[in-house]
Amino acid sequence: MIALTKDGSFWQITLERPDRANALTADMLEALIEAVSQAHSDAQALVITGTGRTFSAGADLDEARTGLATSPLWERLSAAIARLPCLSIAALNGTLAGGAFGMALACDLRLAVPEARLFYPVMKLGFLPQPSDPGRLVALVGPARARMILLAGQPVSAPVALEWGLIDRLADPGDLIAESRALAEAALAAPRAHLAAVKRMIPWPVQTPWPGAP
Repeated sequence: MIALTKDGSFWQITLERPDRANALTADMLEALIEAVSQAHSDAQALVITGTGRTFSAGADLDEARTGLATSPLWERLSAAIARLPCLSIAALNGTLAGGAFGMALACDLRLAVPEARLFYPVMKLGFLPQPSDPGRLVALVGPARARMILLAGQPVSAPVALEWGLIDRLADPGDLIAESRALAEAALAAPRAHLAAVKRMIPWPVQTPWPGAP
């Protein structure tokens, strides 16, 4: 359900569970963590995308009810992506929802097809967001819009997400990977040490729990 393809130092991870809207299981999260860990040593650009019309619906609901929703695997995955010394790109082939937000927020850049919708229904489902997600979300869109997504539970269309800064560029479905590759050309051409050094100068914020948080 996870495919890893390599074209030199340009790597692509693809979620391949379109019959279940690429909903993520514990096994898929483990496979994603392993693939990202491999990319730490060899990739200069990593693209994460999905098959079908949905990037990911978040946690598989059956597994979410039995503990996956609060698993540390989510934070391990987003932390592994954020620590990558290479360029990371989330290529959203469709809707992004729930726990899958962590992957996209941890990436350096986010592309989306115009039809994509983004929503994080923690109010509706009764789960907390991943610990690092609110801080990264605020860094991208500001506190008011982060509250619109997390507290008001409002879905955001891809064009609005582009206006807010949650998405960096829109691309037609047939051009999504080609656009990602074009954005990676400078990173692919640079010496690996230089790429890593520049990336270290643009750190992601670390979310600190509020006093009294569990």
